[in-house]
Amino acid sequence: MSSNIHANVVAPFSPQTAEPDIDPTAYVHPLAAVIGAVHIGKRVMVAPGASVRGDEGQPIWVGDEANVQDGVVLHALETWEHGAPVEKNLVEHQGRKYAIYVGDRVSLAHQAQIHGPARVGNDTFIGMQTLVFKSEVGQGCVVEPKCLLLGVKVADGRYVPAGSVVRTQAEADALPIITDDYAFKTLNKGVVHVNTHLADGYNAKES
Repeated sequence: MSSNIHANVVAPFSPQTAEPDIDPTAYVHPLAAVIGAVHIGKRVMVAPGASVRGDEGQPIWVGDEANVQDGVVLHALETWEHGAPVEKNLVEHQGRKYAIYVGDRVSLAHQAQIHGPARVGNDTFIGMQTLVFKSEVGQGCVVEPKCLLLGVKVADGRYVPAGSVVRTQAEADALPIITDDYAFKTLNKGVVHVNTHLADGYNAKES
């Protein structure tokens, strides 16, 4: 492991060390940090200044062909206390529990923060400077820049208008549905296309 990719330390909330599990087709920039109980999937691009820290809340999962852009932070509240899991600080996906789960082909744009417990479904775009905390965002969603999602679940196929503060489930349930005329309907596909090819290219350059 390189100096920017390493195990977590042992602590009361982290009784074991774990090395990051990074697919060889992923690319982690030397100015990014990946620490502890973290999975990074295939063709993931982790950009300069990103921090993926599985040293308090564990584990953190980043799915295939996702991208973690410049200045993004993934961190979570403690998931272990007094020898037992802290269930309120875990999310579930397909029968397994995580501090943070980020699905396949998810874009985490510049300076976004995903703070666990949190889950982001496949094919979702999380916009610049957005905070997702104690929340779940469904599949095929678009969260526009500078939003705050706190303690809510966003259904599949919704978008969150730029600058929104969503603090109640009623507000989350009222979010608009993505339709064919929504301006950013295909945004995430383009972002994923760019970043998977960046991961390929940087890996090829270093091999």
